[in-house]
Formats: sequence, C-alpha cells, structure tokens
Amino acid sequence: MDIRKVKKLIELLEESGIAEIEIKEGEEAVRISRMPVGSFAAHPPVMPPGMPVGLAAPASSAHTAPVETPPAKSRESEHVVTAPMVGTFYAAASPGAKPFVEIGDEVKVGQVLCIIEAMKMMNQIESDRAGRVTSVMAGNGEPVEFGQPLFVIE
Repeated sequence: MDIRKVKKLIELLEESGIAEIEIKEGEEAVRISRMPVGSFAAHPPVMPPGMPVGLAAPASSAHTAPVETPPAKSRESEHVVTAPMVGTFYAAASPGAKPFVEIGDEVKVGQVLCIIEAMKMMNQIESDRAGRVTSVMAGNGEPVEFGQPLFVIE
C-alpha cells in the first residue's frame, strides 16, 4: 500500500471523528484507530510487515476532548460489560428473533449477550462473568462506542 494513501487515511480519520478504519487492498491491509485520552487498546494495532513505524494515527487530536461522566454508584457484586469496539448494537441474531438475553436472565461465562456490527462484521459479545442480567443499557440497532456500558451482571 502506498505511503501517501496511508497518510491520507490518517487525515480523513482525524477530520471525520471516526474512531477506527481498516482498509484492505488485495493481500495488504492496514488498520488505523484513534483512542480517546486515558483509554487503552484491547488489541494492539495490526500493521502489515514492511509498514514503517510511526504512521499510526495519533492517540488524540486537538479537537477531541475526553467525555467525563459522573461515577455510577454500583454495588460490589455488580459487573458492567462494556463494548469492546465501536459499532451497532444488536440484541438478537436477526430482526424479530428473541434477544440473546433479557433483564432477569441467568448467564454463564462465554454465553453470547449481543452482537456488535463493525465494518460489516458481526462480532458476538460474550459474558465474562456468570450471574443475573440486571440491566441492558443499549438499545437494539443503536450505535455504541468503545468502552460504553452495555449490560450489568449481578
């Protein structure tokens, strides 16, 4: 992939406010992501072999400020499942289908809670803790951000 194209992608990412972009040309692929200040990457950025170091998007830009939310009052037994990526939240496998989980359902470790669609890829989000679902904080078909609370499991 031409270095000028990569630089142009970085500029487009900064201007648009999109958090992440992945482009594939034949066998080559590049993923550029921008994380808000104070965040950490769940997965390290993937750079194809031979890609010069230092071309990744900046950690933040001058026009993005971290959004501060008041701390939620949670009990020690509560566990919040957050979105591991930016995408569209789906509570069920298809329109009209029964949701994967509803408030009051008992869940096991590894049980699918929802799907997040990102770049036409359907990513199943699984429970990392067993317990009872006490809250669903995202609406079906709504966009979600990285780190946004999705479920509370008690």
